[in-house]
Amino acid sequence: MRTFDIKRPDEGLREAIRAKIDNLNKPKGSLGRLETLAEQICLVQQTLNPTLTHPCHLLLGGDHGIEREGVSVSPREVTWQQMKNFTHGGGGVNMFCRQHGFDLRIVDMGVDYDLSGVNGIIDHKIARSTRNFRYEAAMSEEEFDRSIDIGAQLADECAVKGCNILCIGEMGIGNTSPSSIWMSLFGNIPLDECIGAGAGLDDEGIAHKKKVLREAVERFLEEQGAGGKEQEISHRTLSPKPSTLDIIRYFGGFEMTGAIGAMLRAAERGMLIMVDGFIMSACMLAASRLYPAVLDYAIFGHCGDESGHRRMLSLMNAEPLLELGMRLGEGTGALCAYPIIESAVRMVNEMNNFDNASITKYF
Repeated sequence: MRTFDIKRPDEGLREAIRAKIDNLNKPKGSLGRLETLAEQICLVQQTLNPTLTHPCHLLLGGDHGIEREGVSVSPREVTWQQMKNFTHGGGGVNMFCRQHGFDLRIVDMGVDYDLSGVNGIIDHKIARSTRNFRYEAAMSEEEFDRSIDIGAQLADECAVKGCNILCIGEMGIGNTSPSSIWMSLFGNIPLDECIGAGAGLDDEGIAHKKKVLREAVERFLEEQGAGGKEQEISHRTLSPKPSTLDIIRYFGGFEMTGAIGAMLRAAERGMLIMVDGFIMSACMLAASRLYPAVLDYAIFGHCGDESGHRRMLSLMNAEPLLELGMRLGEGTGALCAYPIIESAVRMVNEMNNFDNASITKYF
């Protein structure tokens, strides 16, 4: 895997940023989360006058071998059908991108369908679906490296257009399964507590999903030389401990590893990264296990309705901007949060201060 040079934002400006925010003509702290969000954006951009330019949204599509095990209520053909629907402007992601002025780029990372002739879809297909991680690694090392590089390239292409805030979404039936496993292994959380209904499984379906994923994790740990029943193992005590890269590669989807590459490259370039729901939060969790500093650039759009999402966010000390019960994916929750990010930037740039407004500063 390529390396990334992700630096923590220079803290030298923090005191001046806080002073500017505290001197806006309002009670100190009265704009709450907007103030901490503005502080983060100013630090990332290293300025007292931040801007949001040419916002871009990457919609990455890919299919998953594990879908063949009946872990999703939706069949895999929904992936390509929705990808085509997006090109006609008919998806939730299209609506929100139009509303908030995002440049939408629809990318085939590994859909199990020939989309090469479809106008509006960027063809970066690595393979037609990952392999079934119940029995083997989802992707090879070469495929993993390619997906990371493609994600990084996509972030570069957005940056060249002038983008300094990148949103990422996904389309891939079955991708809550690898997300749940990443959450479990990276967060030292029992797997059953990380698994939810996905697109709408009933209780019987969830029980089946748990069984399949437990078997997959047990096989992986045995192959890694850290065998044993998953529910009896704490990741902290595994010996040898599976590497972060091995965990990502064994279970991830091409759209997910592509997202990790885009996140890491965006952070390397000093861009803000808008994080969507359960799947994209899992990608940011994985990215942060590789490069912890990536979290300084992340803005978590919302806490979704998928079981375990809030707990996953807590692993990154992340505070989502919204909680609307959404679980569509595609990046829709993050896009809905964009006006709040805009408001934070407008606050720090456009509000008057006590001196200029001739208002007595009373604190």
